Amino acid sequence: MARAVRDDDARAALQTRRRFARRQWARRWLAWKYVVAAVLLVVLVGGGTYTVYFSDVLATEGVQVTGESTLTDDQVREVARVPLGDPLARIDLDAVRRRVESLPVVKSAEVSRQWPHDVLIEVEERTAVAVVEIAGSLRGLDAEGIVFGTFKKAPPGLPRVRTDSSTSGDALREAALVAAALPGDLAALVDHVEVFTVDQISLDLKDGRKVRWGSSAQSEEKAEVLEVLLRQDAQVYDVSVPGTPTTSNE
Repeated sequence: MARAVRDDDARAALQTRRRFARRQWARRWLAWKYVVAAVLLVVLVGGGTYTVYFSDVLATEGVQVTGESTLTDDQVREVARVPLGDPLARIDLDAVRRRVESLPVVKSAEVSRQWPHDVLIEVEERTAVAVVEIAGSLRGLDAEGIVFGTFKKAPPGLPRVRTDSSTSGDALREAALVAAALPGDLAALVDHVEVFTVDQISLDLKDGRKVRWGSSAQSEEKAEVLEVLLRQDAQVYDVSVPGTPTTSNE
């Protein structure tokens, strides 16, 4: 009987020691698992950073170009100078955009990463609203007064802008705004837009009649008034003040 009691006590003591050991191990693992998790996180972040920013796993392999019409893909790629072979994440997109926008024909550009290996350049080219002769060459003029490109022959439907060497950039921008405001049927009647100063702009029509336009202010209203005024027989039409237009034969 006494021996049975001693055996029971021994088994109880053994179970107690085991339970104590398990509790000790659980406490130690609870403390260590955070350390292990932190180490794994550092390894993953470090490995991911190296893979993305420094290895050739995600290297830049190509440049896609969209939106161009007068430019070619190769012309855009040449000026963009995207460093192929460099990690895609380290490509300076703003620098690429600035280089592409340095092309006179480019109004704006958007540059983005196309994971895993390409750069996408989306180009918006300038649209000519008139042509202007500068140093013997026909150049495009957009609605912002920016001169770009060259033409061997003036495109049909685009009025010409005549200037001289003293014409300021501001005056040229005003002339561009006037040309952009002309509706198609009216623009077709215009031989050229003549600009002297920002508020001295006139239209010379193909049939020899002349329109004094003034500045680009209220151009849409001036165009509407002129379309009605042209029904009158005259040589000179003055819409510089659209509320009180005048005509004359001088």
